[in-house]
This record gives sequence, C-alpha cells and structure tokens, in this order.
Amino acid sequence: MRKTIDTKVSNFKLRFAEEKDTGLVLALIKELADYEKLLNEVVATEEILYDSLFVRKKAEVIIGEYEDKPVGFALFFHNFSTFLGRPGIYLEDLYIKPEMRGLGLGKVMLSFLGKLAVERNCGRLEWWCIDWNEPSIEFYKRMGAKPMDEWTVYRVDDLELSKLANEF
Repeated sequence: MRKTIDTKVSNFKLRFAEEKDTGLVLALIKELADYEKLLNEVVATEEILYDSLFVRKKAEVIIGEYEDKPVGFALFFHNFSTFLGRPGIYLEDLYIKPEMRGLGLGKVMLSFLGKLAVERNCGRLEWWCIDWNEPSIEFYKRMGAKPMDEWTVYRVDDLELSKLANEF
C-alpha cells in the first residue's frame, strides 16, 4: 500500500511518486505541456524519467490524488543559494487537471512544498511561470510569491550546448 499524506482538503491526498508511477508522471507532463502549447517540445520518455527520478535521483515528484485518482503533480529538485549558504527547492512543474482547478488543490501542493522546504532547512522555494499564464501568476501572488522581474533567465541547449561544451 502506498503511503499517502492527508491534506486539509477532503478526499485529496498527496504521495511521493514511486517507480511504478513513471508512466503516470510522463502522462501528466504531457498534459501540462499541451496546456502550455509546448507538447511538441516533450522529448522525455518513461526510460529517461525512470533513470532521472529513481536511479540517479535528480528530482522528486509529488502526486496529488482526489478520491484516489491522480489529478496533479509537482516535480521539484534541490538547488543551492551561495548567498544563503543553504539549499532551496526549485519547483519545475506544478499541474492540476483543468477540471479540478478552483478546489484549492494547487494551494495544498504548493504549501506542502513550502513545508518540505522548511523541514529540509531550505532557504527558498522558487519556480518560473510563463508570462501569459495570468491565472497562475495571480494565484502565486495570492500565495505570497514575488516576481523576480529584475532577473532574466538564460538558457543554452541543443546544438549551442554542444558547441559550448566543445570550447572546453
């Protein structure tokens, strides 16, 4: 039997993903990508996720279940703040199925990650949000999050990442 974590929302429980959840995690990632109009960018496979999550343990996943059915997930990992000298939690993705939104499930999942960050002596809980996603931005602000609009995210990937690596 899977260990579940009770929440303040009736019939909503959380649990850490297990190896047998790899296909479910991938399906939820694809749902999120489709919502963000980025489904064509998903190259993750069950094999890649299994290796990253359960072999190399590079990230963790929380599954949200309403009436014992999976309705959302949060994928996160630890980062580190040199200024604080402590780890933080970086939330890569938080997703609740559209038909389940408005019930407070996302708030529960985000607050659980806050609790986890405190328990793990982390100094921060951080994430990115796409600029056009106004409902999420408003939700995050209501939760006390502050946009870090004085920072710009930079990324090197694909061919440019290979070129950069070859410079060494």
